[in-house]
Amino acid sequence: MSISQLARSICESPTLKLNETAALLREKGEPVIHLGGGEPKSRAPIDAIVNCTAVLNTGEVRYAPADGIPALKKAIIRYTDENYNRVVGVKNVVASNGAKQAIMIALYAILEPKDEVLYPAPYWVSYPEMVKLAGGVPIPITPEDGSFHPSVQEIAAAVGPYTKAIILNSPNNPSGAMYSEEFIAEMVRFCEKKNLYLIMDDTYNRLIFDGRSPTNCCQYAQSDLNSSKLIVVNCVSKMYAMTGFRVGWAVGNEEVIGAMTNIQSQQTSGPSVPAQWAAVGALNGVQSSVQSLRMTLENNRNILMDRLKAFDGVKVTKPDGTFYTFPDFSAYMKDSQKLSNFLLEKVRVVTVPGKDFGMEGHLRVSFCGTVKDITEGIERIKWALDPNSPNELYLGDRKLVRDWQ
Repeated sequence: MSISQLARSICESPTLKLNETAALLREKGEPVIHLGGGEPKSRAPIDAIVNCTAVLNTGEVRYAPADGIPALKKAIIRYTDENYNRVVGVKNVVASNGAKQAIMIALYAILEPKDEVLYPAPYWVSYPEMVKLAGGVPIPITPEDGSFHPSVQEIAAAVGPYTKAIILNSPNNPSGAMYSEEFIAEMVRFCEKKNLYLIMDDTYNRLIFDGRSPTNCCQYAQSDLNSSKLIVVNCVSKMYAMTGFRVGWAVGNEEVIGAMTNIQSQQTSGPSVPAQWAAVGALNGVQSSVQSLRMTLENNRNILMDRLKAFDGVKVTKPDGTFYTFPDFSAYMKDSQKLSNFLLEKVRVVTVPGKDFGMEGHLRVSFCGTVKDITEGIERIKWALDPNSPNELYLGDRKLVRDWQ
């Protein structure tokens, strides 16, 4: 039996693998704390549930247009107008099975073999694999100053004759860093000048802290909508805590969106119709759930930061948004995969290795769970790593004894 060279080149999603590992351990009764996840604990908005239930109760759940039902596209158009101050039409919108598929079909639509796609590190784990699936070459750009904030000059220096697109994700998964308004403005103008596609992954755009306002990339675009190479991607997964509904979308020029729709029509067709109606309910309904989630996450972030700062040798940057931190644990162990495995084995805490996000020595630590999970999880990590901690730790009735240095 043989599989294709492409299939052999694609890695398994490390975050999904960790979710599976944590679930299996819990089924065995292990006291696992998952600090590696990207799934808010909030319930989906009631408006989403009511809309979804209503369509299910009719029993008439049928095929729908490949680019999304009209009601959802109308809701996305209104959302784009209200949040980006950009008037778009139905041909500028495609609804997909999550933001991940929206980015994937965008890459399929624009890339030729060997075209390069640039993105700053740290980056979402799926970017390089998605670029490879679309036949492109992934090019990460690591800021020279060791921060999570790239400069336009660093990105510009990496642009070559094969560069086709740049992906920006702000606030950023895994670091929580929010790129500055000036940086986004310069990047939009730079891509227009160089005739490059700019894919703005705005998945966490409304989950930002400390009184900041979301960055509107569209206000810096000089090109007419249907000649613009700016593609804005969003979803209901994070801001409405609707991860399992799998509804995202992209907004762009008609030609690109048309190509994306054609690809999706042959790939999966549109998202599940009940899920689309749930998304309509979320987008058109009362928006207090977004604010409530944002406030909960900001409080969780503050608690996590206080705990992490108690570590000697751990370098941590305060996240501006999302629900992730990306502390540097290299003072304890430089190999992030080994460190993540060590913490799971010894104290049953799930984290995500930094190497999967393009920065070795770091771990992605999530704060979208409960305060109890955050405090107890960090307590376990500190016990496992700090040689000055007591020799014993109790996980419920189970006593752990440190048998390592």
